[in-house]
Amino acid sequence: MKARKVDFDVVVIGGGPAGLSGALTLARARRSVLVIDAGEPRNAPASAVHNYLGREGVAPGELLTVGREEVARYGGEFLAGRVATAKGSAADGFRVVLEEGADVAEVTASRLLVTTGLVDELPPVPGVAERFGREVLHCPYCHGWEVRDAPIGILATGPLAVHQAQMWRQWSDDVTLFRHTAPDFDDEQYEQLAARDIAVVDGEVAALEVTDDRLTGVTLADGRVIAVRAVVVAPLFTARGGVLADLGAAAVDREMAGHVVGSYVPVDPVGATSVPGVWAAGNVADPAEVVIGSAVAGLRAAAAINGDLTAEETRWAVEARRGAAGGPA
Repeated sequence: MKARKVDFDVVVIGGGPAGLSGALTLARARRSVLVIDAGEPRNAPASAVHNYLGREGVAPGELLTVGREEVARYGGEFLAGRVATAKGSAADGFRVVLEEGADVAEVTASRLLVTTGLVDELPPVPGVAERFGREVLHCPYCHGWEVRDAPIGILATGPLAVHQAQMWRQWSDDVTLFRHTAPDFDDEQYEQLAARDIAVVDGEVAALEVTDDRLTGVTLADGRVIAVRAVVVAPLFTARGGVLADLGAAAVDREMAGHVVGSYVPVDPVGATSVPGVWAAGNVADPAEVVIGSAVAGLRAAAAINGDLTAEETRWAVEARRGAAGGPA
């Protein structure tokens, strides 16, 4: 059996759109690249990817399958598994240790691209997690067209719920805001909701009603059932940043209007983290990024990584030339 190569120019941790796009760019730059992926894409429950020019409506799994084939065509390699930890530096190289069960225990790399995404922490209402990505939604640009003109419910869990309701009103004139656990709205907010004909229902939501595997309504704690075909939630978008934290690039809170909506790992415009030799792209660095944007972020990071490796190789070549000529080292 041929031994697997364990020393790469770049190891990409995460095989979603950002990771595959970065791997494709690096492989085409003739870099040795390995993608490590656990096979648990965030958008797996969704039926289609939207707003991806040229691939509108493609199934998420199909997009990843085609992406992997393209990376492999240029020599990129894949390893199924989950990363336990990563250590090292750009000067001495990085060591990526995998959890038990992977084909190899560890691999090494000169640079790292982390595209581990995020976790959607959902409101603890029965039915929400089970229907998430189907009729339980959060992004109007991703799913608004598919529920256009349908009765839509907004599950309010924080002060941004009014903004959500106003946004989804673009896709339907039948929007109901369930106040649930959100603090009471002020007079200006109630006026805005009334002006857009958005109904407000007080009381906590107890569960979602599902009939024949379709969402049909919202059940309130007092027993009332209100018909809806989609429910909008505001997850806490928590970065999967454990590997980056191991390396010294910890996640920080992401806020909107003074309200924490999740976490992310700070990066510069090309994805470089605060740790030399480590880049991040996609939702781990930007919770609001959509699929096509994550792919672009992966490409930018890969180009920056290739540039960084090229600069390092040039320094080595100059030092070697000077040494051979007896000049200053």
